[in-house]
Amino acid sequence: MNAQRRIPATMSTQHPDNVTSPGWAEDEVLSGDMEVEETYRAFSEFGCQEQMWDWEGKDADPNVVRKLLVAYPDFFKKHRIGDDVFLTIRVANPTVEKAEQKALIEALTSIPRSYDVASNFYSGDGMPPVFEVILPMTTSAAELSRVSSLYETLIAHDAGVGVFDTISAADWVGEFKPKHVDVIPLLENFESILGADRIVSEYVNARKPAHVRVFLARSDPALNYGMIPAVLLVKIALARLNKLSESSGTMIHPIVGVGSLPFRGNLTPINLQNFLQEYAGVRTVTIQSALKYDFEPEGTKKLIETLNHRLTSSQPQQLSKAQLASLESIARKLTISYQSRVEKLANLINAISEFVPRRRERKLHIGLFGYSREIGSVRLPRAINFTAALYSIGIPPEILGLSTLPSLTDEEYETLNQIYPHWKNDLEHAANYVCWTNFSLLTDDPEVISSVTRPFHLRTVVTEILGDIQELENRTSIKVGPRTLSQRKHQNITNNTLIAFAEESSRADVTRYIVESGRLRFSLG
Repeated sequence: MNAQRRIPATMSTQHPDNVTSPGWAEDEVLSGDMEVEETYRAFSEFGCQEQMWDWEGKDADPNVVRKLLVAYPDFFKKHRIGDDVFLTIRVANPTVEKAEQKALIEALTSIPRSYDVASNFYSGDGMPPVFEVILPMTTSAAELSRVSSLYETLIAHDAGVGVFDTISAADWVGEFKPKHVDVIPLLENFESILGADRIVSEYVNARKPAHVRVFLARSDPALNYGMIPAVLLVKIALARLNKLSESSGTMIHPIVGVGSLPFRGNLTPINLQNFLQEYAGVRTVTIQSALKYDFEPEGTKKLIETLNHRLTSSQPQQLSKAQLASLESIARKLTISYQSRVEKLANLINAISEFVPRRRERKLHIGLFGYSREIGSVRLPRAINFTAALYSIGIPPEILGLSTLPSLTDEEYETLNQIYPHWKNDLEHAANYVCWTNFSLLTDDPEVISSVTRPFHLRTVVTEILGDIQELENRTSIKVGPRTLSQRKHQNITNNTLIAFAEESSRADVTRYIVESGRLRFSLG
């Protein structure tokens, strides 16, 4: 990484959490070519400084740089890719994604091709248009070094290899540039985020980079451990990475991947000031599809402009050892009860998620809840569909497992209030979308009990969730249930969703109701 390079503050992504399709799109399901146009618009219309180009779980277009430069030459003459705006590839992790192992090589091979196209367009050498890759589900520094080494030895080193007679590959097809790529670890599970500083320290010692960007997930940790543990893990990682940066002299630039609903980050125009306080020290945040297409465009553009300005000077919270230990203890306690609820809801979540509409062309990608090595083989959809399924039946996932709150010590509760000052605001936002009518149907209505509660074994977990809600109201001033007319409409629609799902003859309506309720909460999931 160039020591003088600009670190982007806002990273547009292709996460399919949007209800509304953009007006320029040809279809509700965005294809590869439409994602090329989306990238241009993320830069030119929204003011995002970076686009994540996703090779994980999809057939990514390897010619994105060429297509951008050919289709929009005037814009990219003024805004050079690699200097002014950035394109960053998320690749498949061969350690985890066995069926997609070779996709890593395919993605890395596209980097020198993009360099050649950009060099011709810009008439000479300069910063490569692509020089960083994001490695998902990173659990060790060795994985990062493997990606760097694979690129250098298998791809960039090929220039000196003889082809047939005396000619080298470089003489025949041109030199392979850039010579190196920087790898961004995407940390997604409990122990990896908790040990972010250890993983990065080992990588720094092995590769000696001038900068390291570290991607901290928010959605998958929320799915696996609950909202509050997910937020606390990010705060622990930010504090430890800041301390490592100071002790090592290496600039560390954290990225956090957030969506619009509280469960996935609560980045919205209305919540922006709270967000900036909660995620102080983050250098880059993701701008996902719901934020781009479900909110008023001017509000989103103003939010992005604010982030581009404010994140350059954002400083992380300084946490003591006692505070770090307390946050970890809170996260572990709340995780246990949350996971218990989700395991019992898993079959229903999977069934409802089948009706969540597709917004992107994706391969089938089913995740293991909590990772199989941790709690077994409970299978769940990805975080967006998971969140959409629960919100769409009036059971926001933020409220699950809160009956554990009384187990927190006075010191832990005080630390929670100090370090996560807006946790009640986040929960209150979610609590307004609880559908009391659906709880009554699941426990008292003979038809719903027969078609949903009994087949999906929900009797016990519904009682436990009602206990979570009661504990939330007891420990806070939050009154659970809809307050505004819009939230009451949401409750009515989620009631229709459950009824349509219970009546097999009406299941064709479930998707329509999911979309209707999603419009009211400004996100599918």
